[in-house]
Amino acid sequence: MNTVNIQYTRLTGEFFRRDVLEVAPGLLGKYLVRIFPDGSIRRFMISETEAYRGTDDLACHASKGMTPRTEVMFRNGGLVYVYLIYGMYWMLNFVTGHEGEASAVLIRGIEDISGPGRTGRILQLDKSFYGENLETSPRIWVEEYHPDPAEYTTHPRVGIAYAGEPWVSQPWRFKLSLPPGNAEG
Repeated sequence: MNTVNIQYTRLTGEFFRRDVLEVAPGLLGKYLVRIFPDGSIRRFMISETEAYRGTDDLACHASKGMTPRTEVMFRNGGLVYVYLIYGMYWMLNFVTGHEGEASAVLIRGIEDISGPGRTGRILQLDKSFYGENLETSPRIWVEEYHPDPAEYTTHPRVGIAYAGEPWVSQPWRFKLSLPPGNAEG
């Protein structure tokens, strides 16, 4: 019986302490790892992300300043920012940049799951994930298996008409075209 030893590498805080417009597409093709309360482990390839770039970005929650809800966004990158919408969906975001920059990446899709609400449901997220450190968490983190960048397309962000232009038209939504290592050659 042949066994394949697959080596995954957990992303460090340094990966997240970069500009959100580098981190958001950089997460595509990486694996979101979740250890569930029953001890089961699942890896999901990240397939869609959306960037929110600090206090100047009127679509970003931090644009109204630091509040109890957004406080974690003002810390160093590599932390989880979750928030509840419609009283039932926990949205998963990863804080990026350095302290005070208040940027984050919304995880819009994983593998065959499209939409941030469905993603939060599958991952069984709740308020307890707020502020979780992706570098040290025993229950959620991001891993890299293949160091090559993924191919992706860019699109305007979804559901932010309230922000007006130029924020509505920014191509800051990133969708996986080809996973890393699958580029046509």
